[in-house]
Amino acid sequence: MDAVFSPADHHAMALAIAASREALAAGDMPFGATLSSADGQVLWVARNAQISTQDCMAHAETVLVQQVQRELGPQALQGATVHASGEPCAMCSGALFWAGVRRVVYAASTEDIAHSLGGPVLPVTAAQVLGSAQPQVSVQGGLQRDAAVQVLQAKGLAADAAS
Repeated sequence: MDAVFSPADHHAMALAIAASREALAAGDMPFGATLSSADGQVLWVARNAQISTQDCMAHAETVLVQQVQRELGPQALQGATVHASGEPCAMCSGALFWAGVRRVVYAASTEDIAHSLGGPVLPVTAAQVLGSAQPQVSVQGGLQRDAAVQVLQAKGLAADAAS
């Protein structure tokens, strides 16, 4: 059954994809994430910073968790939704769970990311990591997938041109 996404979901995902474009423009990996409260209010937007900070763990989702905890407090993450331009990896899925996020919505799948960017692949999906979590975490994918994949492909094309 296809997921049903609200207008608030679409808005939050558009912000995450815009953040992925900003990350790409800054020379980082093309990923963004948005935190929304349980009632759909956007609370924070973050982007990947792996290259600019020389931190392999600075994925958009982990940057988001760290910034929100510092600026809004850990309670802002409790029961919240994260919209990610790319499916969160195992590390990010775990970080979201431990932060108290209870819903994850992504655009491009792990397969889309691997196909667009190449390179190393950790072949574990967010649903596999979070599927048996207690408390439960809802994972839904494919929202605005084409827009997110376009950003990923722009990174792939830039990498091909540089080589």
